[in-house]
Amino acid sequence: MRGVLEEDMLPSTPGKVKIERAGAMSRQLHRCFASTGTMFLWALFLVAMTATYLSFHSFVDTSSRYFAASWGGLHWERQIRASASPRRPPGSAEGAGLSVLVTGAAGFVGTHCSLALRKRGDGVVGIDNFNKYYDPSLKKARRALLASHGVFVVEGDINDGRLLAKLFDVVPFTHVLHLAAQAGVRYAMENPSSYVHSNIAGLVSLLEACKDADPQPAVVWASSSSVYGLNDLVPFSEAHRTDRPASLYAATKKAGEEITHTYNHIYGLSVTGLRFFTVYGPWGRPDMAYFSFTRNILQGKPITVYRGKDHVDLARDFTYIDDIVRGCLASLDTAGRSTGTGGKKRGPAPYRIFNLGNTAPVTVPTLVSILERYLRVEAKKNVVEMPGNGDVPFTHANISLAREQLGYKPTTTLEMGLKKFVRWYLSYYGYNRGTHTFSNL
Repeated sequence: MRGVLEEDMLPSTPGKVKIERAGAMSRQLHRCFASTGTMFLWALFLVAMTATYLSFHSFVDTSSRYFAASWGGLHWERQIRASASPRRPPGSAEGAGLSVLVTGAAGFVGTHCSLALRKRGDGVVGIDNFNKYYDPSLKKARRALLASHGVFVVEGDINDGRLLAKLFDVVPFTHVLHLAAQAGVRYAMENPSSYVHSNIAGLVSLLEACKDADPQPAVVWASSSSVYGLNDLVPFSEAHRTDRPASLYAATKKAGEEITHTYNHIYGLSVTGLRFFTVYGPWGRPDMAYFSFTRNILQGKPITVYRGKDHVDLARDFTYIDDIVRGCLASLDTAGRSTGTGGKKRGPAPYRIFNLGNTAPVTVPTLVSILERYLRVEAKKNVVEMPGNGDVPFTHANISLAREQLGYKPTTTLEMGLKKFVRWYLSYYGYNRGTHTFSNL
């Protein structure tokens, strides 16, 4: 029995067990490779599907951004060209019309300058991002005012290089009036990055577009009297030190002066920097003291009046908007040509800096008393010591250089200017409807 069992267990053909085992292994390997091939094909399929999805998603995302953009298209380009076209012919008494790109055009100074340029026959295109630093409805009202005078304002950011390149591609601007900026000294303590974004990064983006443009435009831009910082020599002169800023806002404006000098030196951009001294007037900025004082006085709310050390009243060289506008336009008219082509400098180009002030500082209590007289309301005052927030105790402009080279001559006193502002404020916000209280303004 044992022999039979042992015989049955032995192979009838030598090597049969090895062959069967080899076949089994081959079948297992075949199934394995077949499975691996299938997985590989599935992997390729999934990769292809993922790539297709990502490409489609990118296309949709790009397309949605394109269609959501507030600029572009043939109609938009026609509006840009029409707005940029000068309306005074070459050889006229005022000379050939300029074609000016105004940044921050829906801002306070930007609106007034754009209107003045259009009024005398220059071509003007504006750009503004309509941010929420103060009530955007005021900016939109200014834009409507500009539109009624044939000035088209693009809603966009100066950090958008594609938009700037497109604008210069559509129109060969002769000049750029760069007024877009994050303003305000105290707000820098709350949102410092906004100052770097607008006043430094935005300025560089604009200068890059200008140096690449053909032809290169002449650039006039708004610096600030804040660059004088801790300087205690009066009146402030362009020859005084500006390396001790008292606020981040002032530091970004000082940085802007250094940056513009660099682009002038390397790329041949004609640059004029204007140091504004406390600009005020109709359509002004609600964050400015004279504006907020007026609002609070009319609403019966207290106003905060700051004093310097030893109870010294703060003083400012208040400059009326019309005088500032005349200085801006004179700077545009006298700006020499840029000398670069294709981003390469061919020769030296003008680089200038001017103070634009009223050269007649007035204390803040005097400002308040003038407003009280025009509003016929006594202010509720909280007089406190000035905090360490970057403000300076006084400003006073030396304007001899601007007078000599620009013919700049301010003519509006603070009393005259505040009267015009109050008249606008009451009309714009509707305080004089149905009453004769302010009829003498």
